[in-house]
Amino acid sequence: MSALNPGDEQLISVALVLTLLIFSRIKDLLDFSGIIAATFTGLTVSLLGHWTWLVALFIFLITGSLATKWRIEEKKALSLEEANDGLRGWRNVLANGGAVSLVAIYNYISPGEGWIYLAAIGSISVALSDTLASEIGSLDLRTRSITTLQSVPAGTNGGMSPTGTVAAFLGALIIAVIGVILSPDDSTISDIVLLFLLTIIGWLGCQVDSLLGALLENRGYLGKHSVNFLATSSGALMAIFFYNLYF
Repeated sequence: MSALNPGDEQLISVALVLTLLIFSRIKDLLDFSGIIAATFTGLTVSLLGHWTWLVALFIFLITGSLATKWRIEEKKALSLEEANDGLRGWRNVLANGGAVSLVAIYNYISPGEGWIYLAAIGSISVALSDTLASEIGSLDLRTRSITTLQSVPAGTNGGMSPTGTVAAFLGALIIAVIGVILSPDDSTISDIVLLFLLTIIGWLGCQVDSLLGALLENRGYLGKHSVNFLATSSGALMAIFFYNLYF
């Protein structure tokens, strides 16, 4: 993607944040606290990082919200639906956008690191991978614990199912494709390698979420949003690891 001058970059960033907020309000994707958190997160990610990162976050929000509303009545019948009919608050925004925000802050302090873009989009890849796995896989009765492989009720923290596993891969792939399309021109990673890495990072991060859910959330040590934040952060850390290992 060709570079724009700083003024244009900032205008695009602010316009994207406004579009995100208006769209979220019209479609009832975020409650008031979520709107406030999304404003700060969007400005941090786009102004301290890059506006392309915010586009990936926007794709996550839209796709994740559609998945949340998918077969919502069946989820309600099984008590598997998100609270407030999927209306997301500040905790959800920070759980999924906190890691990329930290990457953006680091980018502002120490710009030019080669792994920055991979880490930013990698964390978002984890977010969508986990969201689709949870929302689509929650209705699959063939669910087993990731730690014991024993059968558990659908929707159990740390549970994995064939449908959820495929959904996790597709979620990671969606963000990987967006990541390739928006990749900076000076990237040292080829498109095919970037596609592969972002998909793998997203899918592995989803498994990290399941492990944390089984080992810590089910025992009351962590809440859902803390687990989500740690999982998305693992995506950024994996990106740094892979970049330093191969590039």
